[in-house]
Amino acid sequence: MEPIEKTTRPGPGAAERLGLSAADRLGLVERLGRWSSGRGALYLLLAGRLRTMIDDGELPPGALLPPDRTLAAALAVGRSTVVAAYDLLAGEGRIVRRQGSGTRVAGPASGTPRPTTDAPAFLHLLEPRDGVIMLACAAPDAPPAELAEAYARILPDLAGISGDIGYHPTGHPALRRAIADRYRSRGLPTTPDQILVTTGGQQALTLLARTLIRPGDRVLVQAPTYFGALEAFRSEGAVLGTTQAGGVSLRYGITAFHNPTGVVTPEAERHRMAWSAAASGVPLIDDEVLTDLGFPGHPSPPPMATHAPDVITIGSLSKVVWGGLRVGWVRASPALIAQLARMRTVMDLGGNVPAQLAAAALLPHLDALAARSAAQRQERHDHLRSELGRMLPSWEADPVPGGQTLWVRMPHGDGQSFAQVALRHGVAVLPGSGLDPTGGSRDRLRLHFLASAEDLTTAARRLAEAWREYEAKPHRETFPPAMAI
Repeated sequence: MEPIEKTTRPGPGAAERLGLSAADRLGLVERLGRWSSGRGALYLLLAGRLRTMIDDGELPPGALLPPDRTLAAALAVGRSTVVAAYDLLAGEGRIVRRQGSGTRVAGPASGTPRPTTDAPAFLHLLEPRDGVIMLACAAPDAPPAELAEAYARILPDLAGISGDIGYHPTGHPALRRAIADRYRSRGLPTTPDQILVTTGGQQALTLLARTLIRPGDRVLVQAPTYFGALEAFRSEGAVLGTTQAGGVSLRYGITAFHNPTGVVTPEAERHRMAWSAAASGVPLIDDEVLTDLGFPGHPSPPPMATHAPDVITIGSLSKVVWGGLRVGWVRASPALIAQLARMRTVMDLGGNVPAQLAAAALLPHLDALAARSAAQRQERHDHLRSELGRMLPSWEADPVPGGQTLWVRMPHGDGQSFAQVALRHGVAVLPGSGLDPTGGSRDRLRLHFLASAEDLTTAARRLAEAWREYEAKPHRETFPPAMAI
């Protein structure tokens, strides 16, 4: 932690002192606002404000940022504050620092529209685009018949509600009981007061990050891993690491049909992870959102909390049922659940009651639904691998035992720049670098295999066409992505 420095709001003309363009002088420094108010070291607060400006588009891709000495002088802070903030953002892939060309916001050169696959938010991947096959965001593309049937079954219960205003910050009691019952059926004793219902798994991660992380805390994650977890942790000022070291405040892992690699961590290693966290007193989040997505013959492993009861478990119905059913949850100690519920009360007072009642009616049938979809997912997994092998034999796409995605390795090149070419050919793919907090995985792509066989064949053909174009032209090194999904 660096020493506290006196911070003053820059006076008139501060932007001009940075030697910026006329457009930049419209308020770059002033737009930082009260960046130094808040908890934590100044470099974390400065990085947090710059991160927000980058992600919101206030600082466009390719924009040249002030030299560290210049910005430090304008903000009346030590140069080390700016250097540390820039280094943190560079490690996240939001900026690039090159000797001789300065510090720039990640993305293509200034003046070039930001490619869709680079966007700092992922709204573009949640809405279909005409003519584009979306292999980037993985989730079922239609609700199953069981979901409509569950809504039909709960209509009498909904019509009979009285004396209930519908605000349940911890979740509707019926759904909390159903989730607790499901954990007990998997060998993990659980009571309803250990369950918090959330609006999907992403809200569960956001609530946990806000509750458990303080600016500067070190969070241990896998590389690669789920982008939404990385963003939730970074938003709270966490410093992400991938190797065990002292001072870790939180651990996060996906050990069942991992996103994006699809692998399952061996049970002995899961046991070691759980007991290591328990022995050190460091909270461990076990992300089980994909745990029900094994292929036939590959059952879900038991929750890691069966090895150490204090392991925090998150789950969701978005991957096994449908993304439009915004129901997720946290399983944790009653004390932590109470903390999370207080924070959720401030956020949205509680979730959609009809959706929660439908989810409660659906949960007893979840295993049957997952088993029915498993064979279809494996067929599509096999089909995409076959088509890639036929049309792109130089690419590597190892088989997986479940999940929704292939972790593809290109023989050379950069996934970020190739994704831009692929998009022009009508396929949206996910570059691996945005999922890797170490800055690695640049030769990787994440492709989901949930589309129809016809669409997967078309996608593979378009990717092959894009690859021929990509190989035929020299490509400048691109700036790393600000974020990917």
